[in-house]
Amino acid sequence: MLGLGLNTPFRGIAGNPDRRGQAGATELQIMPWARQAGWYGVNSANVRGLEAERLNVAGLALGGKTELYFSRTNWLVGSDIYMNAFGIAQRVDESSVLALSVMSVDMGTIDITTVNNPDGGLGTYKPTIANLGLSYAKSFSNRIHGGATIRIVTEGTSDVNASGVAFDAGIQYITGPDDRIKFGISLRNVGTPISFSGDGLAARGVMQGSTVPLTLSQRSQTLEMPSLMNIGASYDFYLDENKTNRLTVAGNFTSNSFTNDQYGFGAEYAFGKMFAARAGYQFEDAGSDPEFTQNVYSGLSLGASVDAPFAGSNFGFDYAYRATSPFGGTHLIGVRYGL
Repeated sequence: MLGLGLNTPFRGIAGNPDRRGQAGATELQIMPWARQAGWYGVNSANVRGLEAERLNVAGLALGGKTELYFSRTNWLVGSDIYMNAFGIAQRVDESSVLALSVMSVDMGTIDITTVNNPDGGLGTYKPTIANLGLSYAKSFSNRIHGGATIRIVTEGTSDVNASGVAFDAGIQYITGPDDRIKFGISLRNVGTPISFSGDGLAARGVMQGSTVPLTLSQRSQTLEMPSLMNIGASYDFYLDENKTNRLTVAGNFTSNSFTNDQYGFGAEYAFGKMFAARAGYQFEDAGSDPEFTQNVYSGLSLGASVDAPFAGSNFGFDYAYRATSPFGGTHLIGVRYGL
């Protein structure tokens, strides 16, 4: 299996023991957008714009007229794995937005080895892991917003591959004085099982007692999509009368089908539309004991954004860091353009 599994060796009986470690395409669980990664994506109730397509697609409806976003991830420093994500969102009318996004994983080149050549010397190969998403979101009123995403997932090498389709759906509700209170719920990565096939799973040989060569094709285990559900809430504090200084606190619960459930909370401080800083913390249902945790991320995330409004448009630069154990953490940078 080529999926980027987030699980590490574990002991204990937390989470769903019957399905643990059986998911495929686990790269769908990774947040590729730098601004959301800066506080662990805990703001499923308050996310806005293009980056909402990976957390709660309903927030896409609250974006601007046009938005472009590129983000690059140095995933688990020391693993030499990088991720690139690009998306474009376009408002089609006053209440509806369409978006297209793509994420690819660069795992570099890997030496080809065989049983008879364990040290390589046979050349190299390069795995391909990518997914393409099409999202639609609509504002049903000033308080209720919803959306859905269909995503095509592909993984493979030159002679083995797998593909599948996953669906996301979400809703956000806004209430309270000055619309300060927000709630959100999203269901992600619900889709078709995937399995690998191709010439790489075939072997040639001769049956005992025969001289006729035969090709034996092996079957890959079927893998389920890493489905999950987010339930979140947030509250906005305005620190001055002009609402220039804003502090948002958010919390999120993630129910995972194949790993431990997760709880997260975070805060974002924004000064006008020019600067924002954020921090988050996430922990698993199993507690903080590393012997029982299944996620490589160790809890803390930090991020910041700088925006430069210009002639009715906006350029933004984002950075995020998430601590991991082991490896040296995950770094993300993002560039945004919006109208």
